[in-house]
Parts: sequence; structure tokens; C-alpha cells
Amino acid sequence: MKFGTLALKDAEGAILAHSLQGAARKIAKGTELSAADLADLAAAGHTKLTAARLESGDMHEDAAAEALANALVPDPAGLGVRISGAGTGRVNLYAAHAGLVRLDLAKLEAFNTVDPMITIATVPDYHRADADGMIATIKVISYAVPAGAVRQACTGAAEAMRVLAPVFSSATLIETQVTGDTPRDKGRAAMAGRLHRMGISLSERVVVPHREDALAAAIIQAPGELLLVLTGSATSDSHDVAPQALRSAGGSVTRFGMPVDPGNLLFLGAFQGRPVIGLPGCARSPALNGADWVLERVICGIPVTAQDIAAMGVGGLLKEIPTRPMPRRDAEG
Repeated sequence: MKFGTLALKDAEGAILAHSLQGAARKIAKGTELSAADLADLAAAGHTKLTAARLESGDMHEDAAAEALANALVPDPAGLGVRISGAGTGRVNLYAAHAGLVRLDLAKLEAFNTVDPMITIATVPDYHRADADGMIATIKVISYAVPAGAVRQACTGAAEAMRVLAPVFSSATLIETQVTGDTPRDKGRAAMAGRLHRMGISLSERVVVPHREDALAAAIIQAPGELLLVLTGSATSDSHDVAPQALRSAGGSVTRFGMPVDPGNLLFLGAFQGRPVIGLPGCARSPALNGADWVLERVICGIPVTAQDIAAMGVGGLLKEIPTRPMPRRDAEG
């Protein structure tokens, strides 16, 4: 591609680099200049302009962006991704449905190293996406790029990203109450909101005393495909009331505690093939916490192991809350 200043009379067919005001209208940058465009600019007194002209072997930015998008997402329906049209060298990728974004980091890094003019920016891996939420943008920075670079970037890029759909349709939230206090509505409301975003319905409210036997019975009787436990008193040990109730019901506990703050006091287990998540108290708030990371993976059918939870610690400091009784910085901080 040739880029530089051209005399107006020599610019037909070139791509305008900077928007210019003509006598009758504004001509936007990126316009492939026609004889009418040049006449309008001449009437406004322009004699020179900055433009790009494609050479043999170059691919126009829009054609390149479309080719790159189709290579990354060869089966949009199967991968849960919607591809936008191209404009000014850009194509956006959107989630076709609510779910969790999975990325092939090696493929995407290779894509971005082929040519500085070929780029993709994405949301993070494991990002929760709403239907029609943007998850990536492909941008060809210049007005054209060598076709060979486009072919190289496309090679091996297939299925570098996808959106996993939820695999459950219903959940039961079991709440426990201590000394007769009725659980506040905000915890259930916050969880209902999280589940609704993923298309999951919440069964009728279940509230039981904060006792191992009562909670075990509720777990056994729970109708949902996914079981959530929100206790009136925080779970402070792997043998506290809620984890022990799950074991008493015949279930198992995979992990207690997670290196994400807020969200430390989570436990994960299973009952008769159904996932069970013991929620930390911060799940009563709609704000992001560690339970969201576990819940979203479980909802979308991704197995979550104890090692997976341990790995969430890097990047797991989600929010500093200075009003907590145990501040996370020293007194001089």
C-alpha cells in the first residue's frame, strides 16, 4: 500500500486518509474517492489530500476483517458467536446467547503477532456474556494489508473463541435461618438475578433451621438441577453445618474455601450427580465475587476441580471494602 500526499487530480480511486469538508458535503476518511468526490473537494478549494492507494497483493481493510472473522469463527451457530458486518476495517463479534466465553489463548496470540495491522481484542477468558454482548473486535488498522498476512493469520485460527451455553434450566436455593430470624429477601433476589441472566429459573423458596439434619433433609428433597446453599451463619470450616449436611445427605464436598476476595467461604460439592455450591455471605450482594466465577462455570457445564479454584487466586482480589472489620492494608496505608 502506498500512503502519502496526492494532488487532487491524481487521487481518483485512492482511499481518503482524513475526513475533508467539500463544497456540498463532508467526505469521510476511508472513502474510495470518485470523480464526484474530487469535484466537490476542488469546489471547496482543496488541491491536495492525504490518501492510501492499494497495490498488487493488498487486501482492502473491510475484506480483510471479514476474512479474519470467518476464519476465527467458521461455524458461528455452533460456536455461539454472531459476526457483524465490516466497516472501516472493523468486524465485531457478539455472543449469540448468554453463556461463558472460552478462548484459545495460544491461537489468539499467534493471530496478533502476524502483522501489526491485524488485531483482535477480546474479553477475558471465562467472561460471562449476555446475549448480544460484544466479546471481541477485529480491526485492520491500516486501509489495506498484504493478502499473504491475512492468509497467515487465518491459518490455525479456527475456533479460537466460543460461547458456552448453560446446561441447566432450574436451580434450588436453600437458605438457613438462625434463632428464628427470617432470611432477608436480598440474598434470594441477588441469586435470582444471577440465574435469570443465564436463563435459569429458581424454584420455590426453601428456608430451614440452621441445623445439619434440617439442611440435609432439604438437600435430599430439593427439586432443582443445581443446588445452592446460603446459610444464615457463615460457613467457617469444612465440617461446619452446611458441608456436613451435604455429607449427611449422601453427597460429597470437593473444596471448601477459595483464594478470591470477596468469596473466601465458598464450598463446592455434589449430590446425586447434581452440583452443590455453598455460597459465601457476599453472594447476597449482586456485586462480583468468587462465587460468580464458580457458579458460571458450573452452569455452563465446565467441570470445576479443587485445583481450578486454587488457580483463581491470581486476579482474585476483586474489591477492597474499607468498612470491613479486618482491613487488608496496615494502619499507615
